Amino acid sequence: MPKQLMKGNIAFAEAAIRAGCEVYFGYPITPQTELLEHMSMRMVELGRVFLQAESEVAAVNMVYGAAAAGAKVMTSSSSPGISLMQEGFSYMAASNVPAVVVDVMRGGPGLGNIQPSQADYNQVTKSAGHGDFHPIVLAPSTVQEAIDLTVLAFDLAEKYRTLVFVIADGTIGQMMEPAELPEMRPITNSKPSWAVTGAKGRTHNVITSLYMGAEELEKLNFDLQGKLQQIQQASEVRYEEAHLDGAEVVVVAFGTAARVAQTAVKRLRKAGLPVGLFRPITLWPFPEKELAALPQRIPSLRSLLVVEMNAGQMVHDVREAIAGQVPVRFAGRMGGIIPVPEEIEEEIRLTLKSTGLSLSNKEPHNGRVIAR
Repeated sequence: MPKQLMKGNIAFAEAAIRAGCEVYFGYPITPQTELLEHMSMRMVELGRVFLQAESEVAAVNMVYGAAAAGAKVMTSSSSPGISLMQEGFSYMAASNVPAVVVDVMRGGPGLGNIQPSQADYNQVTKSAGHGDFHPIVLAPSTVQEAIDLTVLAFDLAEKYRTLVFVIADGTIGQMMEPAELPEMRPITNSKPSWAVTGAKGRTHNVITSLYMGAEELEKLNFDLQGKLQQIQQASEVRYEEAHLDGAEVVVVAFGTAARVAQTAVKRLRKAGLPVGLFRPITLWPFPEKELAALPQRIPSLRSLLVVEMNAGQMVHDVREAIAGQVPVRFAGRMGGIIPVPEEIEEEIRLTLKSTGLSLSNKEPHNGRVIAR
């Protein structure tokens, strides 16, 4: 299909529809409301199910019910709404049902503002709810990737019977770029064998997250951990590299922060500075092995610089992966402020100068970027 100019939120919605989404439940919250609005029109046009629930709590439990019945189901929200949904996510994880969640992140904590942020990183990658589980987490940096990763999310959810998050800061939800949509997948109406049943004449199959016996619940957890290990070992890690040849500093960033960092890296490469970019696309499973291998692959590597639109969350995963092989510095903006390329260029220069210093030392900076 030819490319068309699309807003990120519309791209998420239309990609989900074309991937076969049968049911959508949600509640409006900025900066993702256009996604819900598009679903309210298109799902009804196509004879599929759309319902604006009375709250995020209601929406996520509707998602749970539809997923348990075997429907291809999706919800979307933004940071405070995702917090309200976390109990439901935990129920779904324990029940091994597939669902797709789009989180268009905004500034926080609390109600915060409607500006773009990446401060949901810990929230979605470390559990997304109580208990020992992880959803798969995909992080687009363009409108085209918003489309491609949303389609992939439905495939992964069905393949592993798991939650899959597609997370993007508000910039990606609101920006407009040329993008190509996939063909519409047919709706088969066939239900998977594991789906809940109970109608007269059918074998009963109950899906639950309640396990009163400790041994029974431990077995569920062992099985769940086994599935998570399978996902980690099944080539589901995705990332992008640029300008790594001869790099002395590699910037690690995702989403909009990676777009800004890419501009800074290109400028400095033109100026002759040895700098590269590593962009995680799957935030869980995290590309830890690929990061850990960078010092061996790039003998010139002296340091990593992690750039995020938060106070420093992914940086902890980067430091754990790199395990002290080279120093790791952090630079970030908070409250919905997007860093500009000049700020990242300055931090890259400071990183080159600071190689060999204690990680606890703070370099001088412009007073706006958090740097450590």
